[in-house]
Amino acid sequence: MRVLMFGWEFPPHIAGGLGTACYGLTRGLAKHHVEVKFVVPRAYGDEDQRFVRVLNASDVDTLYGDNFSEDFWKSLTFIHIDSNMVPYVSPEEYESFATVYQEGRKVGETTWRDVWKERYTFSGKYGANLMEEVARYAMVAAQVARDLAGQFDVIHAHDWLTYYAGIAAKAVSGKPLVVHMHATEFDRSGEHVNPQVYDIERAGMSAADRVIAVSNLTRNIVIEKYGIPAEKVVTVHNAVRFSTTDSNEVERGVEDKIVTFLGRITYQKGPDYFVEAAAKVLRQVPNVRFVMAGSGDMLNHVIRRVAKLGISDRFHFTGFLRGEEVQRMFALSDVYVMPSVSEPFGISPLEAMKSNVPVIISKQSGVAEVLKYAVKVDYWDVDAMADAIYGLITYPALSKMFISKGQEEVTNLKWDRAAAEVAEVYRSVL
Repeated sequence: MRVLMFGWEFPPHIAGGLGTACYGLTRGLAKHHVEVKFVVPRAYGDEDQRFVRVLNASDVDTLYGDNFSEDFWKSLTFIHIDSNMVPYVSPEEYESFATVYQEGRKVGETTWRDVWKERYTFSGKYGANLMEEVARYAMVAAQVARDLAGQFDVIHAHDWLTYYAGIAAKAVSGKPLVVHMHATEFDRSGEHVNPQVYDIERAGMSAADRVIAVSNLTRNIVIEKYGIPAEKVVTVHNAVRFSTTDSNEVERGVEDKIVTFLGRITYQKGPDYFVEAAAKVLRQVPNVRFVMAGSGDMLNHVIRRVAKLGISDRFHFTGFLRGEEVQRMFALSDVYVMPSVSEPFGISPLEAMKSNVPVIISKQSGVAEVLKYAVKVDYWDVDAMADAIYGLITYPALSKMFISKGQEEVTNLKWDRAAAEVAEVYRSVL
């Protein structure tokens, strides 16, 4: 079976869990004899291509004019760019490329048939021109599908950033489309959704032959909030990849217990609840250090709150971590906390458990559906969160039990299993 897959990032160049999930899935699919051509807006050349062929959308010549029907062009005219939304990007990263576009054409205002040949260069970032790149990506996807005609059986698009690309590729090739919902706009923004993103998500899922949700929590949102028929939506839980090179032997440098938050510092991830719980723990146990690893639009707010609570000397901000830095952080940690307000799945607790770290997760996370040996609390219940942290750092036997049982549990959550389920979804649409 051959799959044309559209993503937005691929390790080692990632800004969040999406790229990690795509990498694990494509490795797993290779073991099930599924050949994947993975398209990203920008490839850097150092991606691991042992199990997947990575295609750089920035190298694709897009041909217009009479290559596509009038109906195809009409189907793309609804893409309108007037947003400077910046998901997955930190304030400091935003500053480097937050250019306000005063000139230049917008997709909704341009007759693309007038353009004969052009090559787009994508930043591959989640920047101020994100919506423009999403629209351009759809144009390139159509050309990729045409160039690879006869070389794929199914199209697979990951998250809203690539849904238009998937729609365009389906329109050109006539091949079935599977879209993967890793996080909905309701997860990212609560009830204050960005209507543009919501419309793209709904359009992608409506056009798809199947929708893969990463948890039953996400599946229910897709059905209830977007009106997608239940029989069209399939749950495939994420997994964790085991590396033979991981090592927990690192020099700590301090005797204090270390409690870690690792993720984007945004509303969705609940960093403020982590801070409030930390303050409560420190009133009882002073020899604890709290680490917030990540970046995001709430960073300054969190720093101010930490200062106001008088716990700055016990709190550390590392910035965004990736690859071996993440493994080192887990190796240094005594407890990992994921207090997400809404988490479609959450791979990081699995990575922590794999690294022999007991975890505390919010009940409002998809990963809570598959984990038994994780402490589960409501994200808003900072008292329960503080009690759980206190218990795990104070009672060695409790911590050892969660480490031992958690290691056994997470060993069974492998990408091979998830890939087998995804391959079955492919077969169901052929």
